[in-house]
Amino acid sequence: MRRTSVKRTAIIALLSVALYSLLGFLVLPGIALHLINGQLERYVSAPAKLQRIEFNPFSLELSLFDLRIGEPEDEQLGLDRLYLNLQWSSLWQRRLHLADVELERPRSEVRFAKDGTFNLAQLFDIPESNAPADDDAQTFPLRIDRLQLIRGYLHIQDLQPQQPVDLVYDTLNLELHNLVTRDDGRADISLVARNPAGGQLRWQGQLALDPFISNGSLSLSDLELRTFWPYVQQSVPLALKEGRLNASSDYALDLSDGFSLRLDNARLDSTALAIDSPAGEPLLRLKSLSVGDTSMSLADQRLTVGQLRLHGLETWAIREADGVLDWQKRFAGNGDATASGKQEPGQTARPWQVLLRDAGLEGATVHLTDRVPDDEVTLDLTPLDIHLRDFDSAGTTPFSLSVNAGVGRQGTLGAEGSMQLEPLSGQLAVALDSLDMRIAQAYLSPFVRLELRSGRLDGELEIALQGAEPLTLSVTGRAGISQLHALDTLNNRDFLKWQRLDVEGLDYRHGAQLGIERVVLDEPYARFIINQNLTTNINDLLIEQPEAPKRGSESAPSEPLAIRIGQVDITQGSANFADFSLRPPFATAVQELNGRIGTLDSRADRPASVEVNGKVDRYAPVTISGSLTPFDPLQNLDIATRFRQVELTTLTPYSSKFAGYRIRRGRLDLDLHYRIQQGQLRAENKVVLEQLQLGERVDSPDAVDLPVRLAVALLKDSRGTISLELPVQGDLNDPQFDVMPIVWQTLRNLVVRAAKAPFRFLGGLVGSDQDDLSHIAFAAGDSSLDAQARQALDTLAAALKERPALHLEVEGMSARQNDGPLLAEQWLEREYRSTLYNMRQRRSDQVPRDPSQLEVADGDKPALLEAIYRSRLQQQPPEPWRQLDEDERARQLRQAILDSWSDNAGLLRRLAQARAAAIKEHLVDRGGLDASRVYLLDTGLTEPDNGQVISLLHLGSD
Repeated sequence: MRRTSVKRTAIIALLSVALYSLLGFLVLPGIALHLINGQLERYVSAPAKLQRIEFNPFSLELSLFDLRIGEPEDEQLGLDRLYLNLQWSSLWQRRLHLADVELERPRSEVRFAKDGTFNLAQLFDIPESNAPADDDAQTFPLRIDRLQLIRGYLHIQDLQPQQPVDLVYDTLNLELHNLVTRDDGRADISLVARNPAGGQLRWQGQLALDPFISNGSLSLSDLELRTFWPYVQQSVPLALKEGRLNASSDYALDLSDGFSLRLDNARLDSTALAIDSPAGEPLLRLKSLSVGDTSMSLADQRLTVGQLRLHGLETWAIREADGVLDWQKRFAGNGDATASGKQEPGQTARPWQVLLRDAGLEGATVHLTDRVPDDEVTLDLTPLDIHLRDFDSAGTTPFSLSVNAGVGRQGTLGAEGSMQLEPLSGQLAVALDSLDMRIAQAYLSPFVRLELRSGRLDGELEIALQGAEPLTLSVTGRAGISQLHALDTLNNRDFLKWQRLDVEGLDYRHGAQLGIERVVLDEPYARFIINQNLTTNINDLLIEQPEAPKRGSESAPSEPLAIRIGQVDITQGSANFADFSLRPPFATAVQELNGRIGTLDSRADRPASVEVNGKVDRYAPVTISGSLTPFDPLQNLDIATRFRQVELTTLTPYSSKFAGYRIRRGRLDLDLHYRIQQGQLRAENKVVLEQLQLGERVDSPDAVDLPVRLAVALLKDSRGTISLELPVQGDLNDPQFDVMPIVWQTLRNLVVRAAKAPFRFLGGLVGSDQDDLSHIAFAAGDSSLDAQARQALDTLAAALKERPALHLEVEGMSARQNDGPLLAEQWLEREYRSTLYNMRQRRSDQVPRDPSQLEVADGDKPALLEAIYRSRLQQQPPEPWRQLDEDERARQLRQAILDSWSDNAGLLRRLAQARAAAIKEHLVDRGGLDASRVYLLDTGLTEPDNGQVISLLHLGSD
C-alpha cells in the first residue's frame, strides 16, 4: 500500500509537471499570442502582428519575437525580441519583480504631419476610461534588476517646419540596473545612441520613478545642427550652411515638488558654423565656439557661464535706408514666438539671470554697411577682440570690458575698463590710432561740398559714465587729427588742411564744460575766396537744407557750454585769399604763420594774449599781437596787426576797381590797432606806401571820379612815401555801426580832400593856417608881390619841398576893368619919356642911356601929347578940338590916348606874364624850388576880386 501510494504520488506529480509544462511551454504561449494579436487587431489601426511567444514556466522567462506594427513597407513600431525574466519572489513580495528585461532591435517611426498630427497617437485606438481620476493612486509596484535595450532604431520625422526635420538614431543601446517604482532607491542607467552621420548621444546617471528624480551626465558629440535647424528657422529666417555641435553636462532633475532642473559642469563646443540669409547672402561664419564651466538652475532661473570663447567669427551687418539694422528686421515679430506659456494677468514674469564669468570674442571680423547715406558706406572691423568678465544681466554689479579692433585698413581702436548696467555707469580707457576719417565722407556730403582726401584720428581718452537719464558723461585725455586734407569739390582745389592737430589735456563734461589745456596746429592751411557775385567759397560749399519741422513747444534754454582752452600754438601755417569780384582777380598768400594764442575762457573776463607772426607772399612779414576776450570780443580787445613790405602790385585788382589805375610798383606797411572796452571802439589804422607808382589807366565803373595821380603825388612825402592815419571811434553796440565802411569812407574822404583842395592840403603839411594857396593877389596894374603874397609863396615852396612828385603851374592873369586904365597911364608915362628921348636925340642933345632915366616936366607934356596922339593913333586930332583952350585940348588928347590903350590886349598879356614871372622868381630865388618844377601857363583874363587881380596856381604830378 505504501509503495503504491508513493508511486501514485510520483505519477501525479509527473503528470502535473507534464501538464504544467504543456500549458507553460505550448498552450499559454499560443493562447497569449492569439489574444495579443487579437487585441492588436482591435486597438491598432494599422496591420500589427506578433510572430511568436516563448515561455518557460519553470524559470518564468518570457520572450516575444518579431513584433511589427504598420504596413509591410511602412513599419511604424517593431522589435525583434522582448525578453522578460520574472522572479518567483513576485508572489510573496507583492510586486512585479523582473530580474532581466531585454529588447533586441526595437524600432520606432515617430512622425508629425504638416497639420501637427502624431502618427503613434493615430496608430492606437484605445477607448477612454470612464473611471474617475484618483490623485492618491499609487504607482504600480515594479522591480527590474536589469533592463537592456540592444541595437535600437529611432526615426523622427517632423513635417511641421517649412523644411522637414528628419532625425535617425540607428544604433541605440540602453542599460538600466535596479529600477524600483515604490522605493527611494535609484536605478543606474546608461544610454548610447548613434546616428548615421557619426553623431552620438550618451546618458549616464541614476533614476528614481516615485517621485521622479534623476541625476547624471549627458553628452552630445558631433551633432549636425542642420538636423534641428528647421525649428530655429520657424523663429528667425536664417539658413544654416554648416555646423556641428558637441555638448556635455551634469544634471539633476527633480519632479517631487514641481519641475526642478539643474545643470553643472556644462560644456558646449561648435565648429565650422556658417549661417546665411534665405537669399543666400552670408550672415555669420564661426570657426569655433567653446562654452565651459557652465551651470544652470531652472528653479533660480540663473545661467552661469564660466568661460565662453568665440574664435574666428565673421559676420555682416547692414543698416538699411530706413535706418533699421537688417538683424533687427530678421528677428522682428518673433519675440512672442518663443514664449513658453501664458502669463496670468497682473503677474510679473521673473527674468532670467545670466552670469558670464569670462567671455571672449577673438579674431573676429565684422563687415558693416550703412545704406542710409546716398553713397553706401562700408567698414570692416578686423581683427576684433572683445572680453567680458563678471557680467551679470541683473546689472547691479560692475563687469570688466576689453575691446581691441582693427578699423579699416590701418586704424585701431581699443577700450578697457568696467561697466555697470543698473544704474548705467562705467569707466573706460579708450585708445584710437590712425582711424581713417574718410569714412565720414558720405555723412558730410548732404551738408557740404567737400571731399575728405585724407585724415587720421588718434587719441587716448578716459571716458567716465555716471548715468543715462540725464546723461552724465565725462571725457578726459588727448586727441589728434593728422594729415587732414579737405578738397573743394566745386572747383577741385584745396580748402582746408593741416599736417597735425593735437588737442592735449581734454576735459569734457557733458552739457557743462569743455576744457583743453593746449591745442597745437602744425602746418594748417585754409583758402578763402570772394566770388564775382561777392559771395564766398564758404557760402558755395554749404548745401541748403530743408526747414526742420517746428516743435509744438519750445524747450527751456539750457546753460551754455563752458569752454576753456589753455593755449593755441600755430606752427608753419599758411592761407590763400582771392577776390574774383575784381578785374583782374586779386590773390595773395600768407606763409610761415607761427605764434601762440593764450587762455580762452568763456566764463572769465580776463583777455587772452595773441602773438602770431608770418609772411605775405613769402617775403613781407606780418605780426599780430595783443589780447582779446574771444567769447565776448566787445568786452575787451586790444589787437595790433603789422604788415611790412607788402608788394603793392598784388593790390592792383583793388586799385584798378576803386582808383581806375594799375599799380606799377610800391610796397605797403600797415599798422592796425583796434581797442574795444565795453563795446566802445577806438581804432588806429596807419598806412605807409613806399615808392608807389601808378600804371596805366583802367576803365572801372566803381572808380572814384578824382585826379588820382595828383592825389598820390600830394600824399607822397620827400622820400616818396605816403603815410596815412585813419582813426575810427564808435559804439559797437549800435547795430547801425560798421567799422569797415567807416575806414573806407575815411580813406576816401582823405583822397577826395587832397584831390579837390590840394593847396589847402599842402598848407596843412607845413602847419599853415591860410585858407588857400591856390591863388596870388596883385594890385591893379601891378606885377609886384605884396607881403601877403610873398608869405603865401614861401609857405607853398616849403610844402612843395615836402612833395617832390608835384610840380606847380602858374597862370598869370589880368583884369581888363582894373588893369586896363592903369596900364594905359603907365604906357602914356613911358611914351612921354620915349617921345622926349627921341626928340632930344634928333637935336643932338646929350641923353641918358635909357628913356626911363628921363624926367618929363608937366609943361612939356601938352606938346608931347600932340605927337603921341598922331604917332600912336595914326590920325589928326578932331577939328573941333582946335577951338578949345590949351588945357582942355590937352585933357581931350590925353583921354583919347588912354581910352585907346586901356583895352590893349598886348599890355594886359604882358602884365599877366610879368605877374607869373614874379611868382616863379620868388619861388625859385627865395623859396629854393627847382625852376624845372614851376611851369608858366599861357596868360588869361579874369574879373577883379575886391579890387585885386588874382593869378591862379595849379598842381600837377610827374
